Order: sequence, then C-alpha cells, then structure tokens
Amino acid sequence: MRIAMVSEHASPLAVLGGVDAGGQNVHVAALAAALAGLGHTVDVYTRRDDPGLPPEVDLCPGVRVRHVDAGPPEAVPKDDLLPWMPQFARVLVDAWAHERPDVVHAHFWMSGLAAVQAGEATGVPVVQTFHALGSVKRRHQGAKDTSPPGRVVTETTVGRRVAAVVATCTDEVTELSRMGVPVGHVRVVPCGVDVAHFSPAAAPAGPPRREPVRLLVVGRLVERKGVDTVIDALADLPDAELCVAGGPGADDLDGDPEVVRLRARATARGVADRVHLLGRVAHDAMPGLLRSADVVVATPWYEPFGIVPLEAAACGVPVVGSAVGGLLDSVVDGRTGVLVPPRDPQAVARAVRSLVDAPVWAAATGRAARERAVRLYAWERVAAATAEVYATVTTGVGTRDGVGTREVRAV
Repeated sequence: MRIAMVSEHASPLAVLGGVDAGGQNVHVAALAAALAGLGHTVDVYTRRDDPGLPPEVDLCPGVRVRHVDAGPPEAVPKDDLLPWMPQFARVLVDAWAHERPDVVHAHFWMSGLAAVQAGEATGVPVVQTFHALGSVKRRHQGAKDTSPPGRVVTETTVGRRVAAVVATCTDEVTELSRMGVPVGHVRVVPCGVDVAHFSPAAAPAGPPRREPVRLLVVGRLVERKGVDTVIDALADLPDAELCVAGGPGADDLDGDPEVVRLRARATARGVADRVHLLGRVAHDAMPGLLRSADVVVATPWYEPFGIVPLEAAACGVPVVGSAVGGLLDSVVDGRTGVLVPPRDPQAVARAVRSLVDAPVWAAATGRAARERAVRLYAWERVAAATAEVYATVTTGVGTRDGVGTREVRAV
C-alpha cells in the first residue's frame, strides 16, 4: 500500500523538546517506520521551516519525508500556520496527481484541512488523527489558548468529512461525539512505543543521585504539562529529588520563560535545591534516564495521549499520572501505576509515597507495566491496527454522508 502522511507542523525529522516538537513528531516518525516494516511505502508531507532543507529526505527504508513550500521557510508557531493551508493543499494536489497514494493519513487538524481538500480533488480517501482537540484545549487553557478562531468548528467539519477518524484513546471518542463527529467511523488505535529501545535492560544513567528517591518528569516545558504540580509535591516528600528533562539545551535554559517560572516556583516552595532542570536529553540517553528514576511522574492538566508514560512503562518504571485523556488508557491504576487528579500536589505526594514505601509492589507494578506495553503498544501492533483502518477506507470512500463530495473550509 502506498501511504501519504500529512503532518504540517510536526516533522518526523525535528529535534524534540521545543514548544511545538513533541509526541506528534515521535508518533509520525515511528508509525511511518513501522508501516514500512510491514511492507508499505510512506511519504510524509511536512512544511519546510528552513530554506536549507532538501526537497526530500529518506527517513528510513520505505519512508520519505517531503518538504512542502507553504508559508515562509522558517519556524512559525503552529497556531499561526492556518493561512498557508490552502497553499499546502495545492502542493498535495500536484504531488498526488503525479504519484497517487492509496490512502492519506492526516495528523493534526490543520493537516486534515489541507488533506481533505487535496483528497477530494484527487479522489484519495483520508484518515484523520487529531492528536489534540481544540475543545479540550479551550476548556483547560481558557484565555491562554492560542488556537485560531473557528478551530473547533473546523475540526468537527473535518471529522465528519474524512473516511475515518483514528482516535488515540477512548476519552477522545467521547469528546468527538460531543462535537458531533459520528462515532461510527471513529476507530481507537493508540500511540505506540519502541519496546526494544525503551527496555528494562537499559542501564540507569543521568546525573548523580543526591537524594534517596528520584522522581523524573520528561516532556516539553509548557505550563499545561503540570511540572509545577510535581515541584509543589516535593514539599511533602523531603527525601526526594526531581529531575526534569525537556525544553531547550542545558546551555539555553536560563533564557526560557517556563524555566524561569519553574525555578521561581521551586524557590517559593523551599525545594529549589532538590529540583534539577536537565534541558533537552538525547533520544539515545532517555532509556537510561528513565531507568534511573524510582517513579516517573506525568501530571498534565490534560493530555491527548502522552508518550512518556508508555516509555516509562516499557522500561519497567512505575508511573504516577494525571487521570486525564490518554493516561486513562495507558496507566492501569493500582496495577501499572497510580492515577491522581490533575493539579493536586498532595495526591501526587501520596501516590509517590505509596510506591517508594512498598518496593516489592513498585517492582511488580513496573513489571506489569512492561508486559502491558509490549502486549498493547509495540509499534508493530499499532502499525498493523492502523493499516487495518486504511484497508477499510480504500474500498468505500464517498459512500457515507457525502464524504469526498464537499469542500472543507476553515471558519
């Protein structure tokens, strides 16, 4: 099968850790590679954000990244890219007129906007993964939500028009239903994890331990990730240190606004000497860092899926996570980790203490997490399930509710 993926802002070649570079980049790169491993060929279309990028780059055998000229060839915040989606769609139409894919898989709502327009023009069925929904973002961020006006309405329109929606967790299905997207063509296929790279065999690494208990947070340094909740929890965990991996490189941390905010928070709580901001950590070093922790903590306000809990699970490390979004699926409360309410430092502290004070149970939790990660979330399994969705739409495009017959417009 020839597959086109559209990921307008999240290039699979991006360096992770920036504000707009995270789980979606990992997902697109790993899913494309796993699909190629099953014998498919994949072209990933992503926006050119650097004039020096070549037109095409081979990511791995069977996967080609194609840079699309849409907007200025420079870094642009993803929420500012909407005006260039018609141009992006025109490039896709031209490309698919010469080399038609069997199916298109769009990642993120703006990608869906461009992909549906191009798919209608070329007769190619489109599958959509949102990765994050504007209705959820607006609910939790309020006035801080920087999404363009009309995002939620456009997401609903895209969701109704594509041949299928691939949701990454069951919580997303509920949200899509509330938006008015027919759940009959929604399929749940989770994000995956490289269970060979992230493994209990990884030798613990990272900075020297300074306290008996090490907590680890990994992810982009943005407010909604809830790192401040873990900092606050340290006040009730006097024997614990917190390592935070993510954001800019270690040499550039001082200029990052979120780093400044988190350091001030740690100082105000009297725990600054036990909070260690590591900056960006290389992918190859991440398994060892995860294995150095007693508990990996992921306490976002909301999370469309969340890759880090899976990476920790694959390494056999128990997770304390917010009971939100994808974590409701990926963390089995009391069995592979502990779920807590978001923005509740006391609950985080109690959950961490329950694990570190019961090392036999914590070890069993880690083993159960690893077994479940291998069984449900290995990329080979996720790719096979995704390919099954592709197979269902390649023979039925245009037969449901006018799919493939009307133009999608941003509003």
